[in-house]
Amino acid sequence: MLVAFSISPSVADDTGGVSEAVAAAVRVVRESGLPNETTSMFTTIEGEWDEVMAVVKRAVDVVAATSPRVGLVLKADIRPGFTGELTAKVERVERALEQ
Repeated sequence: MLVAFSISPSVADDTGGVSEAVAAAVRVVRESGLPNETTSMFTTIEGEWDEVMAVVKRAVDVVAATSPRVGLVLKADIRPGFTGELTAKVERVERALEQ
Protein backbone atom coordinates (compact mmCIF):
# COMPACT_ATOMS: atom_id res chain seq x y z
CA MET A 1 0.00 0.00 0.00
CA LEU A 2 0.98 3.59 -0.55
CA VAL A 3 0.16 6.24 2.02
CA ALA A 4 0.62 9.93 1.32
CA PHE A 5 0.38 12.04 4.43
CA SER A 6 0.99 15.52 5.73
CA ILE A 7 1.45 16.45 9.37
CA SER A 8 0.81 20.02 10.52
CA PRO A 9 1.78 21.16 14.01
CA SER A 10 -0.29 23.96 15.53
CA VAL A 11 2.84 25.69 16.82
CA ALA A 12 5.15 27.52 14.42
CA ASP A 13 8.46 29.33 14.82
CA ASP A 14 8.82 33.14 14.84
CA THR A 15 8.48 33.29 11.05
CA GLY A 16 5.41 31.05 10.94
CA GLY A 17 7.51 28.11 9.75
CA VAL A 18 7.05 24.51 10.77
CA SER A 19 10.10 23.03 9.05
CA GLU A 20 11.75 21.77 12.24
CA ALA A 21 8.68 19.77 13.28
CA VAL A 22 8.14 18.49 9.74
CA ALA A 23 11.81 17.48 9.52
CA ALA A 24 11.41 15.44 12.71
CA ALA A 25 8.47 13.60 11.15
CA VAL A 26 10.33 12.99 7.88
CA ARG A 27 13.30 11.68 9.87
CA VAL A 28 11.02 9.04 11.42
CA VAL A 29 9.86 7.99 7.96
CA ARG A 30 13.37 7.78 6.52
CA GLU A 31 14.68 5.84 9.51
CA SER A 32 11.87 3.29 9.05
CA GLY A 33 13.68 1.81 6.06
CA LEU A 34 10.46 1.68 4.03
CA PRO A 35 10.44 3.15 0.51
CA ASN A 36 9.44 6.81 0.77
CA GLU A 37 9.44 10.14 -1.00
CA THR A 38 8.96 13.64 0.36
CA THR A 39 7.64 16.52 -1.73
CA SER A 40 6.73 20.07 -0.78
CA MET A 41 3.26 19.00 0.37
CA PHE A 42 3.28 15.30 1.31
CA THR A 43 5.44 12.38 2.30
CA THR A 44 4.56 9.07 0.64
CA ILE A 45 5.55 5.77 2.19
CA GLU A 46 5.12 2.22 0.86
CA GLY A 47 4.70 -1.02 2.77
CA GLU A 48 2.22 -3.28 4.49
CA TRP A 49 -0.74 -1.77 6.36
CA ASP A 50 0.54 -2.30 9.92
CA GLU A 51 4.10 -1.17 9.25
CA VAL A 52 3.06 1.95 7.32
CA MET A 53 0.47 3.00 9.91
CA ALA A 54 2.99 2.43 12.71
CA VAL A 55 5.42 4.81 10.98
CA VAL A 56 2.68 7.42 10.48
CA LYS A 57 1.80 7.16 14.18
CA ARG A 58 5.44 7.58 15.23
CA ALA A 59 5.74 10.62 12.94
CA VAL A 60 2.63 12.17 14.49
CA ASP A 61 3.93 11.40 18.00
CA VAL A 62 7.26 13.12 17.35
CA VAL A 63 5.47 16.27 16.16
CA ALA A 64 3.01 16.09 19.06
CA ALA A 65 5.97 16.16 21.45
CA THR A 66 6.50 19.84 20.51
CA SER A 67 2.99 20.93 19.57
CA PRO A 68 -0.21 20.73 21.64
CA ARG A 69 -2.27 20.09 18.51
CA VAL A 70 -1.41 18.19 15.33
CA GLY A 71 -3.30 17.97 12.03
CA LEU A 72 -2.96 14.87 9.86
CA VAL A 73 -4.05 14.50 6.24
CA LEU A 74 -3.74 10.95 4.91
CA LYS A 75 -4.53 9.35 1.57
CA ALA A 76 -4.02 5.62 0.97
CA ASP A 77 -3.81 3.47 -2.16
CA ILE A 78 -4.55 -0.06 -0.98
CA ARG A 79 -3.71 -2.56 -3.71
CA PRO A 80 -2.83 -6.00 -2.33
CA GLY A 81 -0.17 -7.94 -4.21
CA PHE A 82 1.59 -4.88 -5.66
CA THR A 83 4.96 -3.55 -4.52
CA GLY A 84 7.27 -0.95 -5.98
CA GLU A 85 4.32 1.29 -6.76
CA LEU A 86 6.00 4.36 -5.32
CA THR A 87 7.85 4.69 -8.61
CA ALA A 88 5.91 2.33 -10.89
CA LYS A 89 2.75 4.45 -10.89
CA VAL A 90 4.73 7.49 -12.03
CA GLU A 91 6.60 5.47 -14.67
CA ARG A 92 3.30 4.26 -16.16
CA VAL A 93 2.04 7.83 -16.44
CA GLU A 94 5.32 8.99 -18.02
CA ARG A 95 5.11 6.20 -20.61
CA ALA A 96 1.54 7.20 -21.42
CA LEU A 97 2.65 10.81 -21.90
CA GLU A 98 5.24 9.70 -24.47
CA GLN A 99 2.58 8.18 -26.71
